[in-house]
This record gives sequence, structure tokens and C-alpha cells, in this order.
Amino acid sequence: MQAWQAAVLGLVEGVTEYLPVSSTGHLILASALLGLDSPEQAHALAAFEIAIQGGAILAVLGLYRARVAQMLRGLVGRDAQGRRLLLNLLVAFLPAALTGPLLDDTIERHLFHAGPVLLALVAGGAWMIWLDRRGPRGDAGLEGLDARRALAIGLFQCAAMWPGTSRSMMTIAGGMILGLRARDAAEFSFLLGVPTLGGACAFKLAQNLLDAAQGGPPHLFAELGAGPVAIGFAVAALSAALAVRWLVGFLNRRGLAPFGWYRIALAAVLLAANAAGWLRL
Repeated sequence: MQAWQAAVLGLVEGVTEYLPVSSTGHLILASALLGLDSPEQAHALAAFEIAIQGGAILAVLGLYRARVAQMLRGLVGRDAQGRRLLLNLLVAFLPAALTGPLLDDTIERHLFHAGPVLLALVAGGAWMIWLDRRGPRGDAGLEGLDARRALAIGLFQCAAMWPGTSRSMMTIAGGMILGLRARDAAEFSFLLGVPTLGGACAFKLAQNLLDAAQGGPPHLFAELGAGPVAIGFAVAALSAALAVRWLVGFLNRRGLAPFGWYRIALAAVLLAANAAGWLRL
């Protein structure tokens, strides 16, 4: 992988990770457009696409450092609201933590290619448009979130294991359905991404290194190069920070429907390009 290709994938990851458009789906499609989806490096590329999510995690930790500090104070018994938020995040994280490792190989084998991604883009887009038209949004803040609703948001998140669905779409929309204001649903989604994406990064990286040590395919640093991996990580962190700042204000003004229309339009363009022979999906 060349440095500019890693930067492109890092930009795609950072911009799309917290937007409700599916970062994994965009990374799969971008890899195909860049010609990086050859069978020989598919294993390393899949690990790279997960590992650079660490850059997006770093962006959230920086932007929401006050919330993180509040939860740390809650952990030592000095902030009741921080402790409640931390417990709610752990409850919401639990469904993905239990099901993710069990389904990882099956998902990667059957769903990590363009067809399932396009299907998820269209279905998710239609769902967001419907949600915006169904009526008023919630008006509760994070201080009103309880464990039951946190668990429900965590169950919404599990649907995003299908590439192209979007973790942020499911958790933001789920939070709004359960009564949270758009900005609070987005903040909870961003914070929930820290353990969820962090766990996925650690699991995928450890699996990749272990497979290589046991005589399997080369690990991603050997296959793709340490430099490109570092570039992808850094670009993802910077672009994610900008995307998060922009998204909160946009959701308050415009809601989810514009992202739904974008998803459907993207799928239509890609299908047309494939039919015309300009793109192989």
C-alpha cells in the first residue's frame, strides 16, 4: 500500500466513522476503487480498515475530554452523574462485546464486499428518511438516560455489524427513537464508539498478529508497511475531529434525512457505474 492510498483510506474513515453513512462500507468501496481489494492482501487490508478506527477514537477522546474526565471522577466515587453515564456506556457496549467476536469471521467472510454494503446503504437510507418524517424527536438529555434505554441503544448498535449499516446511524437514530435530543444521542453514540471501536481494533489487531505468528498470512505491518498504517491512523484522527464538530450542529438543524438521501444516491451511482462497466463491484 502506498502512502497516498493510506491517506485516502484514513480520510474516508475519519470523515465517515461518526456520520450515519457507514465507515466500513465506504472503506470497502474505497479499497475496491483504489484497486486494493486483491485476494492476496484481503486479510491485511481488512485488519487495516479496522485498525485505523483507532484514529477516530483518539479524536473523540480529545473532543469530549471533559466528559471522559467526568466519568473518571465517577469511577472513583466523586461524580454521581459521571458514574451513571459510565455505567450506561458499559451496558450499551455489552451486546456488541458478546456477539462481535462470535460473528467476526462469518461477517468478514460473507459480508465484507460490495453487494451487501450497497444493500445496507439503501435500506439504512430509507430508514433514516422514514424516521425524519415520523414526527417530533426526543427532548431528553444524557442525564435522563437509564440502563434500560442504554441497553436498547446497544442492541441497535449490533445491527451495524452488517457492513454498510453504520454504527453511528443505528446508535444516533436509536437514541432519538428512545427519547434523546439529537445532540445528546450523537454524544452518546460518539462516547459509545470508544469501547466498541477500541475493542474491535484490539481484537482485530491481536488476531492479525496471532495468525501471522502461527504461520498464516503476513501481518498488516509486513503486508502493507508500518508507514502507511501510521499515516492512515493520523489522517483518520484529524478528519474525524472535524467531522464530529460539524455533525452535531447539522443534526440539530437538518436531522437524519439528508444522510439517508446521500446513502441512496451513492448506491445508485455505484450501481450505474458498475452497469456501465466503469467500476467492478
